[in-house]
Amino acid sequence: MRIALAGAGAFGEKHLDGLKNIDGVEITSIISRTGEQAAAVAEKYGAKHSSTELEDALARDDVDAVILCTPTQMHAQQAIACMNAGKHVQVEIPLADSWADAEAVAAKQKETGLVCMVGHTRRFNPSHQWVKKRIEAGELNIQAMDVETFFFRRKNMNAKGQPRSWTDHLLWHHSAHTIDIFQYMTGAKVVKANVLQGPKHSELGIAMDMSIQMKTEAGQILTLALSFNNDGPLGTFFRYIGDTGTYIARYDDLVTGKEEPIDVSQVDVSMNGIELQDREFVAAIREGREPNSSVGGVLDCYRVIGELAASLEQQDGWS
Repeated sequence: MRIALAGAGAFGEKHLDGLKNIDGVEITSIISRTGEQAAAVAEKYGAKHSSTELEDALARDDVDAVILCTPTQMHAQQAIACMNAGKHVQVEIPLADSWADAEAVAAKQKETGLVCMVGHTRRFNPSHQWVKKRIEAGELNIQAMDVETFFFRRKNMNAKGQPRSWTDHLLWHHSAHTIDIFQYMTGAKVVKANVLQGPKHSELGIAMDMSIQMKTEAGQILTLALSFNNDGPLGTFFRYIGDTGTYIARYDDLVTGKEEPIDVSQVDVSMNGIELQDREFVAAIREGREPNSSVGGVLDCYRVIGELAASLEQQDGWS
């Protein structure tokens, strides 16, 4: 399996580190914003080709699939370009920054029949997998979820603290993790959703704080708080409140509601959610099947986000 990676920043390198652990995978091309960075990352990971243009990788015969870790605004267009070139594609979360673009990617996947997967990593983290397995075994039913997504990002910085060329977004990016896992865990469709946002940052032009509430057709509720203003513990913390227990997931770690650790080391072949995500991508291509977190499987998440975005536009009209 010969893979090109576009977007060799902080998150791109997480994928490259995961791909190194998958048998039969070769990283053949690195695409990045500058030629110097692309060449340096290609050398580090043994890729024979590097460029600043995705089209260069798509034209190569030694590229079977592409992983996109590029800015959000490029995701939909680039995913479609990959499939038009006959390449399988995994696009990092979010799939798009509009409902229309999300639908366009899904339509292209149906047209081509290629694997198109979206990086909804929470489906793969061992902590969340452990909860999902309990639900599938009939041992737990989700009644409510409370989630906090907290970062300190008053400047355009990536996970390594380096300057970022684009602006992240609480709604289209960070809420997508939670909205998708809420429907995935409950097995129910969101039928009601509300959103409020705080003031927009004077330089970044985005709201730095947001509150989202949701309800499924089965009656479960979600409360989600998001902030780029939080100067404290960073990350997303999920509280699953079920009929037989409460569990708190912090990335790949899991504890009970009383902070008692749960061993999730045997849930899967790795404790690295990004690696497990990439293993699913490669396996789906090899086996000719739909992957977990396929574009079709996560599409409804973006339907909900699109409705919330429209609500915020209406609220701005009132202000």
